[in-house]
Amino acid sequence: MPPCYILDPVNSAKLYPRTALILLTALNLLNYVDRSVLFAVQPLVQAEFRLSNTQVGYLTSAFLLFYMVSAPFVGPLADRYSRKKIIVGGAIFWSGLTLLTAVTHTYTELLIRHTLVGIGEATFVTIAPTFVADLFPEERRGRILGVFYLAIPVGTAAGYLLGGKLSPHHGWRFPFYIAAVPGFVLALAVLFLHEPERGQFDSVKDDAVGDLLPADFSGGGLNKFFATAYSYLRKLCAALARNPAFWSSTLGMAMMTFALGGIQVWMPTFLSRARGYSLESANFKFGIIIVVDGIVASLAGGWLGDYLLPRMKGSYYFVSAASMALGVPFMIVALFTRGPAMLPAIALAAFFLLLNTSPLNAAVINSVGAHIRATALAANIFVLHLLGDVPSPTLMGYVADKKSLQAAFVLPVIAMVASSAILFYGMRFAPAGRTASSQAGKT
Repeated sequence: MPPCYILDPVNSAKLYPRTALILLTALNLLNYVDRSVLFAVQPLVQAEFRLSNTQVGYLTSAFLLFYMVSAPFVGPLADRYSRKKIIVGGAIFWSGLTLLTAVTHTYTELLIRHTLVGIGEATFVTIAPTFVADLFPEERRGRILGVFYLAIPVGTAAGYLLGGKLSPHHGWRFPFYIAAVPGFVLALAVLFLHEPERGQFDSVKDDAVGDLLPADFSGGGLNKFFATAYSYLRKLCAALARNPAFWSSTLGMAMMTFALGGIQVWMPTFLSRARGYSLESANFKFGIIIVVDGIVASLAGGWLGDYLLPRMKGSYYFVSAASMALGVPFMIVALFTRGPAMLPAIALAAFFLLLNTSPLNAAVINSVGAHIRATALAANIFVLHLLGDVPSPTLMGYVADKKSLQAAFVLPVIAMVASSAILFYGMRFAPAGRTASSQAGKT
């Protein structure tokens, strides 16, 4: 009789959260690859369609505008229905639209394609962090989100490298095809995940806004859905207005997003036009900086926030605020020098910008209860993009048209200073989570 192998339930329980984290991180990575491919091929798109810098910047602003507007409607659905199914549907939608780059031959077509991708990606970015947060204990969230948000620098860098390498030889549309296909495969794999219980590891099980959730969004067609969602969002925003921990982390993140969004869109073009690098070389150098910095900074920021949490309840805010402040002088050196110090200064500025990614997201997630978390993240996404990377690429393009690209980069520097100030102020409002309160009990 052949031996019977029985899966150890303890090991299985440990393996599942890690498998789910890997799958969702991989899908998040593709989310950022799809975005940054455009940044890499931007000069080629601009040359083909004869666009101004303002028009090029508006492609990203329009994408993020639709992404931002879609998020508040996705949030209530995710707080009531299966997060897994919404993630899968959105990933298939945005991957299909990425393939449609093959039939975009005018600026208007590219603009429409880009805005629809924004709607698809909003379903993932609003929901996936709440799914990940429910897989692991509260005191590990900084490190776990550090892994999940590795997708931002790695995916962004992969888009730069993919676009920079393939577009000079195969045209600017070709990298989009390569970026689209894996999205379908990963979306199907996510279908097999088991959805975790909401807030199963939270020290605070509910929130004052929890009873605002409507019992059901179904029935009555689209009019009822939008009316119900709108009514709920009004009540939610009124309740969140009394949550300074949420708003200080959200506004600090908005200023960080303004800086990071503008730098991601315009840095390869800046290196190519203002500093004399070829487009392929500019994308390669900046892509390598982002991927190396991002891996180290995302993991280090999450670890540092978790390490300090038992010692200070505002550790996530503190790490983010300090990193933004430390990045400012290096950003100034990167902008106003042309010698050998320029690339190291860019690398250090990017490192400190990316260091706050996981602790700042952990601060937002911990500021609200689990049962309204997806909707609160939708509100967070709306605000941070409205004030952050929706206006920044277009504003930087406008300043570049009027003055120079170098002058345009002063705007991200100002945003970094504002972000640091807001987050230092927000430390006082940080909620006392399980680790902070248990440490206080011991003393």
